[in-house]
Amino acid sequence: MPAYKFKVNGKDQAVDVMADTPLLWVLRDTLGLCGTKYGCGVGDCGACTVLVDGEAKRSCQITAEEAAGKQVLTIESLPADGTHALQKAWIEEDVPQCGYCQSGQIMAAYALLKETPSPSDHQIDEAMDRNLCRCGTYQRIKAAVKRAAKSGGVA
Repeated sequence: MPAYKFKVNGKDQAVDVMADTPLLWVLRDTLGLCGTKYGCGVGDCGACTVLVDGEAKRSCQITAEEAAGKQVLTIESLPADGTHALQKAWIEEDVPQCGYCQSGQIMAAYALLKETPSPSDHQIDEAMDRNLCRCGTYQRIKAAVKRAAKSGGVA
């Protein structure tokens, strides 16, 4: 098997996996970063959202070969003590219900705030549209994104 190299959460990584191994399985099974969740497996739900070279991507739809040479950010890139503006806003707005989609939601919000530090309601709706929450916390997610934006975003 070939070795693929990329940077995950600021650390250089090299993995020996098949070229078509989804990035999601590289993160979870090979690197032990289990914060990124498997949802639908076809890129529709967003539970597996990570940032690849700064863009929100479905890690179930990107292969190890496609991720080679790129920078990947997962939910584990945020502080473990929950002090990031997005983490604090998520808690303050009481967003998590079952919590399963939250890592993908937060990473999609991270990508939005990185690109658009003060997004409008419409921009939030567009950016978060493809991240599904079975608990229906969409209004709380929007409020959390706004709160995070006001308190410094992803700086």
